[in-house]
Amino acid sequence: MILEHEIPSGSKLYFGNSAKIKREIEKVASDILYSRGFEEIVTPIFSYHQHKSIANEKELIKVNDEKNNSISLRADSTIDVVRIIEKRLGRNTEHKKWFYIQPVFRYPTEEQYQIGVEFMGEDKLSSVLNIAIEIFKVLEVYPLIQISNMMIPKLLVEIFDDLTLDDFRHTNIEKFLAQKSDWLEKLVYLQHPEQVDELLEIVPSKIKVELEKMKNLCEAIGCPNSVLAPTYYAKMLYYDELFFRVIDKNEVYARGGRYKNLELSSVGFAIYTDVLIETKAK
Repeated sequence: MILEHEIPSGSKLYFGNSAKIKREIEKVASDILYSRGFEEIVTPIFSYHQHKSIANEKELIKVNDEKNNSISLRADSTIDVVRIIEKRLGRNTEHKKWFYIQPVFRYPTEEQYQIGVEFMGEDKLSSVLNIAIEIFKVLEVYPLIQISNMMIPKLLVEIFDDLTLDDFRHTNIEKFLAQKSDWLEKLVYLQHPEQVDELLEIVPSKIKVELEKMKNLCEAIGCPNSVLAPTYYAKMLYYDELFFRVIDKNEVYARGGRYKNLELSSVGFAIYTDVLIETKAK
């Protein structure tokens, strides 16, 4: 028997102090984003294209439209925002800097509030990462910035026949070390920007190019509290190059990176509001 006051597991309920903190977080972020030239967008809860963003389609909450076409509750906002701006609003606006404050939904009943930022047509990840760092600084939260590059796992799969992208999704370090490659082992344990130069002398040229991008991003953000994770691979389908996570202990506060929709390269990130609320409420 389901009692009247029960809410589904994974759903969110904010009231009193937690609701106040949620509103303060959203105000700090929106004030900073407006001051940086971003405009707000609110996208539909239902979408036809979520399967192109989410690696595991079992996480989608699916229903049907009036013509019995399959649609899903919004499980990710990034690509939907870009498609809507390009395809539906393109004639009405040339603006490229957008943010949204809205939840996403995963099967069976999980809600996740996000503050998302998309800079369409921009290649430099530092342009939005610096904004994320500023938001956390104003909120007096000082997490770790972990920088990765989605191209490195893809190139390693090409170089080593025994490796697959699933090995990187699940961080299969034993399998990486089983390749008996000195430079791969050093790459696996690479953490600090100052270690990159030594690796640049021994890795294949394709890997060298991608490592230099990571090093340049570290220099561009000027954030001392950062580490490198070159063998990390994100589960989202659209990130194709530089990527970052904002982490404190075992909690992920934000994720972002560079991505492509058709031929348009863009950069963006999402702050996970729920995790921040829990931190600020302690």
